[in-house]
Amino acid sequence: MNTFGNIFRLTSFGESHGKAVGGVIDGCPSGIELDMDFIQNELDRRRPGQSHLTTPRKESDTVIFLSGIFEGKTTGTPIGFMVQNENQHSSDYDNLKDIYRPSHADYTYHQKYGIRDHRGGGRSSARETIARVVGGAIAKLYLKQLGISVTAYTSQVGGIKLDKDYTQYDLSVIESTPVRTPDLRKAEQMTELIQELQSKGDTIGGAITCVVQGVPTGLGEPVFGKLHAALGAAMLSINAAKGFEYGDGFDVNRRGSEVNDSFFNDNGKTNTRSNHSGGIQAGISNGQDIYFRVAFKPVSTILKEQQTVNIEGENATVKAQGRHDACVLPRAVPIVEAMAAMTVLDYYLLSKAH
Repeated sequence: MNTFGNIFRLTSFGESHGKAVGGVIDGCPSGIELDMDFIQNELDRRRPGQSHLTTPRKESDTVIFLSGIFEGKTTGTPIGFMVQNENQHSSDYDNLKDIYRPSHADYTYHQKYGIRDHRGGGRSSARETIARVVGGAIAKLYLKQLGISVTAYTSQVGGIKLDKDYTQYDLSVIESTPVRTPDLRKAEQMTELIQELQSKGDTIGGAITCVVQGVPTGLGEPVFGKLHAALGAAMLSINAAKGFEYGDGFDVNRRGSEVNDSFFNDNGKTNTRSNHSGGIQAGISNGQDIYFRVAFKPVSTILKEQQTVNIEGENATVKAQGRHDACVLPRAVPIVEAMAAMTVLDYYLLSKAH
């Protein structure tokens, strides 16, 4: 299960401390003009060492395309690419070789496969998401031609939560803050909280809001191929993701008379007066903005001593070393966008295949 998608498909490969990570994109339409600067910028938004809030691991994350592109455009054949790992400190993980770190993949991977790469988590490392960001960047370039945009931002860090609807924010300022949020006042509070936990060797979770605009009506399949189910599966495949809600989601303390999205004739076009449904009804897009939230847990790697067991089942203690994020949210924003873009493009191509 290293492949994502139905028609637009991404297969990723690589480990955190291997030679490279990368992927193969199949089913990508031909003739898409690839803006290499845009693709690299998307990777730069995800890469480590980009600000004082992220892990100081220094990686250029420069993408190298191997196939599927001619004269700057996609050819319709498989697009192969890779990003070389340049700054691994594998010795930082020597003390973890025979230890299961709490809330990591160490125990479950070892039980499933009988072997695990303890260096940075191996395949379970979030470094695998490099492939997703490249795939998402290409999907974004195609969606742009269709008038569809995908924008995500940090909407909560710990108890600090944005209290307005996305329509009340200037989403163009998201990249001006290290936490990637459109609320500049809350950005300062979030930054201070993350820095405080950094100094204590602890971590914090939060939530990311994503908005997809310009989606046509009719994307999504009946019953088991619902668009929101596909988006939920895509988001929950991201490292540290713990929850997904779209539209009003878990805000259930309202009456049907308050949240039903009434239709009206808008100069010959059917429109809705509200969007509590989050742009999706019965699993199919209705032409309104699609918006959803993804909850992320605190990063499991903390620089504090914890109780655990070793591979022999004996009680032990563990204290992580090395370079780690105190909060995954800022770097997860482009990953959420990438997974949303690939999902929407995949379902757009599915709708054209009918």
